[in-house]
Amino acid sequence: MSNKLISYDNAMEIIKGEIKRLSPRTEEIDLLNSLNYILAEDVIADIDMPPFDNSAMDGYAIKFSDKKNWEIIGEISAGNYSSLTLSEGDAVLITTGSKIPPEADTVIPIEDVETSGNALVLKPNAHFKKGMNIRTKGNDLEKGKITVSSFTKIGPNVIAALASCGKIKVKVYNKLKIAVLSTGDELIPVNQIPHDDKIRASNNYSLSAAITGINHLPVNLGFAKDDKEIIRRKIKDALEMDIDMLITTGGVSVGKYDYLLELFDEAGIEKKFWRVNIKPGKPIYFGVYKKDKKKILVFGLPGNPVSSLVNFYIFIKPAVDYLYHQNEINFHTAILQHDLKKTDTKRHFSRGIIFYEEDEWRVKAEFSQSSGNLIEMSRANCLIEIEENKINPLKGEKVKCIMI
Repeated sequence: MSNKLISYDNAMEIIKGEIKRLSPRTEEIDLLNSLNYILAEDVIADIDMPPFDNSAMDGYAIKFSDKKNWEIIGEISAGNYSSLTLSEGDAVLITTGSKIPPEADTVIPIEDVETSGNALVLKPNAHFKKGMNIRTKGNDLEKGKITVSSFTKIGPNVIAALASCGKIKVKVYNKLKIAVLSTGDELIPVNQIPHDDKIRASNNYSLSAAITGINHLPVNLGFAKDDKEIIRRKIKDALEMDIDMLITTGGVSVGKYDYLLELFDEAGIEKKFWRVNIKPGKPIYFGVYKKDKKKILVFGLPGNPVSSLVNFYIFIKPAVDYLYHQNEINFHTAILQHDLKKTDTKRHFSRGIIFYEEDEWRVKAEFSQSSGNLIEMSRANCLIEIEENKINPLKGEKVKCIMI
């Protein structure tokens, strides 16, 4: 492809077109270990739910009639069913979830009656109707129907449904393995004190954490100096690994020591685009490596810490969500609390702080938008998306805020 600057929307469509061709493997794992995985099968109800007619509350089970007083002939608690035969004048004390006797068709709440010995009397002004407070067999789900669909993200609530279907093990999609490699002569380990023009290699940590945050597996490849041979070897080694995606930072602009575009091409990576009309993160590169049946998506992100992390949130996260049929971007529409400066025709992703006040979402961004300012980035909880044709948004306008 050419080096033509493309739009954000066009870039996302290209990425989606490639990532959907990945084929994540599946595995069967213990239900208790499945939290945050994506389900890879439709789970079918093996029983009716509930499996029997039961009481929706604590009360008295009766056979419906016009009577307003009954004789209590026994009790039934959850898990301790007792077969009782009821006439119209009989009542059975029953607890929530307990199986209903065959003749009973109504449950009167315990707070609507008074008792004296075995005598039960409806309180004045209390009312009841036939069928009330009974959860019928199969009311929630009938046997043979889908309980949880494939591509559902497994949370505690989903685990409860899977357990109710007797699933000790579940089939899930494997997590993607995403490698991270930073480049730059200026980088030093994070446990060293920077001197002169050096900076700590924070991108490996932020991107690895971001990958973990979307429930996939980071592979930290460390960092490499701006030495063409070293970077060439690092890329070759990475492409031979069992990974689904390679993310690099730095070296994708047009500087003297920006070698990655050349080395990507040399390694057999097919360039899909380079440079997108956005701010920050314009020099982003995207390509695809194919060998035999192997396919690796390659993202070359800018070296600036803010730009690389913003690129992750607006390109890589939504692409991975798309692959697994999840919501692409979690966002709110919020009211801008002050004017924002935007004088170009790029799509901006400005760092902001979104909060809920007086029954509506509000957002402010009264700090530096420098692509190297990690401190301000650490204070942000959203990205304010300002589209290409919008100039200088004003206080009081509604803006889209992507949650980070």
